[in-house]
Amino acid sequence: MFVSAGEATILHADLDAFYASVEQRDDPRLRGRPVIVGAGVVLAASYEAKACGVRTAMNGAQARQHCPQAIVVEPRMSAYSEASKAVFKVFENTTPLVEGLSIDEAFLDVGGLWRIAGPPVQIAAELRAKVLREVGLPITVGVARTKFLAKVASGVAKPDGLLLVPPDRELAFLHPLAVERLWGVGEKTAVKLRERGMRTVGDVAELPEAALIAMLGRASGRHLHALAHNRDPRPIEVGRRRRSIGSQSALGRSPKSPATLDAVLAGLVDRVSRRMRAADRAGRTVTLRLRFGDFTRATRSHTLPQATSQTRILLSTARALLAKAEPMIAADGITLIGVAVGNLENVQAVQLALPFDKASNDELDTAVDHVKNKFGSKAVTRAVLLGRDPGLTVPLLPD
Repeated sequence: MFVSAGEATILHADLDAFYASVEQRDDPRLRGRPVIVGAGVVLAASYEAKACGVRTAMNGAQARQHCPQAIVVEPRMSAYSEASKAVFKVFENTTPLVEGLSIDEAFLDVGGLWRIAGPPVQIAAELRAKVLREVGLPITVGVARTKFLAKVASGVAKPDGLLLVPPDRELAFLHPLAVERLWGVGEKTAVKLRERGMRTVGDVAELPEAALIAMLGRASGRHLHALAHNRDPRPIEVGRRRRSIGSQSALGRSPKSPATLDAVLAGLVDRVSRRMRAADRAGRTVTLRLRFGDFTRATRSHTLPQATSQTRILLSTARALLAKAEPMIAADGITLIGVAVGNLENVQAVQLALPFDKASNDELDTAVDHVKNKFGSKAVTRAVLLGRDPGLTVPLLPD
């Protein structure tokens, strides 16, 4: 489905303070009060807590200094996963053209629904009402002609809002916004831009593409120049199975020993590989995502010669990637680890003639999966995880 050249038909639907909203939904005593999900590190904060200066990924002690009256609750990942599935069911009942971005947000294309459901802004309003009625959660929706601008619109409309950006008002809406609204502008890029006097998207748009390339590099320069002019031809991607399966774990800001990091990594790979096998999927590319103490991020990946869902192979690859990042971890600390496996294939399409040791490991993985499915995910664990807290793991998309 291609982006319409003349109509605002793309919706970006984003649940508001998702984890915290689920907690407030399920416990009426928390409604209207500042709520922080996660003690060691803030996984989510209600808007009442955000008003006090609490932010996601903030150290728990620092968050409580900002908002001493906040109620801190332990995360309930199973509840968030169930809520996500319910919301995505509403999305898919609205339009078949849904592209999930994470467990709490998605793009929807409603361009073909004018005759049966009305104009996009009406569909967006009904979507918000349905999510609130059926799932009990507030959701913000941005409506625009491009995916980029729809996401910007939902960010501006938060919390619990709806914003349409008409095609003839796109640049008038976009250019006064802060440069941080551009995808790809993090803290470091924002500093570079602001040091050169560029504080708004309009300031970036006035700069020639060549100047942005000289300042930020070819890929980033071209990317930001296009977005500053709202050039985003990407279609809604639907009709295919997910391209990767991943999970991530927030670690807090306290120092972590190599043994602790290895335990977290092993737990993540166990979960990811088990989900792959449950979906009859195997993958070739292992990607490690890291967030450091200064909020910078790094991504490392390695592509295997053959697709696999074996825990042993995937863990060995992830450990090698983590070892290469040890200097950065030592210098800046680490607050998050994520593992994803991409280049997925159907298991039936993977070569069946396997070496004996690979076949034996497949049988072991299958046996472990059977025990966990029958007796719970903690019934069997790796020796490296005994006596250790592997941290909180978050699926990147609903299964």
